[in-house]
Order: sequence, then structure tokens, then C-alpha cells
Amino acid sequence: MLRFEGEKAFPRHTPEAVWSKLSDARFLVQCIPDVHEVREQSAEQAVCLLRPGFAFVRGTLEVTLRVAEVASPSSLRLALVSKGIGTSSEVEATVSLSPHETGTRVQWVAEVKSLGGLLKAVPQGLIRGAAQKVVNDAWTSVENRLNQSPSAPEQ
Repeated sequence: MLRFEGEKAFPRHTPEAVWSKLSDARFLVQCIPDVHEVREQSAEQAVCLLRPGFAFVRGTLEVTLRVAEVASPSSLRLALVSKGIGTSSEVEATVSLSPHETGTRVQWVAEVKSLGGLLKAVPQGLIRGAAQKVVNDAWTSVENRLNQSPSAPEQ
């Protein structure tokens, strides 16, 4: 369906440190843009309610983020399922980590597996643009939270 991919460098953090955060649903749910309420959270799964800022999705969405597969400290797979009034989606993301200079390089792929309800009628270009913004905002939040963590080295 829709596929997004990219890479992100974390020059100040080891693969083990980045992996420990990215494989923890409690950390990841804090990085999702527009979260209004976290309803459930554990290391393996988080459920949150968000209010997306898109004209084509009104109201709230319940998003379940599940850490589906892990291979410390090199890879993980995430599954995200969202449900709202007249909408639904399923997204799968795979993340690979590797050492890079003094830090970590993260390569990721996110695939929209299904869109349901009213989202089926939304043009793919509009969904692609909105999804890319969410992905970019989420990675920025991950980077900011990693840099604020107590394990971050001083510059």
C-alpha cells in the first residue's frame, strides 16, 4: 500500500542505548505527535488517544502500539493499529540499528498495511504527506528525548 523509509543518525548514543528506548513502548508513546491521553502502557504495548491535526480525520483515534519483535541491539518491529469513528489503519514498522562513528545509525521502513472506513476515500497523496509529517515529528521527538535522558553524555 504506502511505504515510507529513511534513516536517522544519533551521534551521541550507542546502539544499545538507542535500542533500549526504541524497543520500549512506554518511551515510544511519549514521542507520538498529538497524544491527548495514554490509556495503557507497558514495555511491550501502549494504548493512547490522540487528536490528529488533519482535516480529513476528525475527532480522536485510539492507537495501539505494540513491540512485535525484538533482536537486541540490532533490530525491532512495531505494529500500530488505529481506530476512530469511521476510520481504521494498520501500520508495521521495522527498525535496524548499527554502530556509526561514535553513535548509532537507524534505518527504518514503515508500511501502511490497511486503511479502513473513510480513510479509503482520502487521496493517497494527502495521506502520504500527513504520514510523512507525523513520522518526521516522531523522530524529532525521539531525538529530543534521547538527548534529555540522563544517560546522554555531556557535550
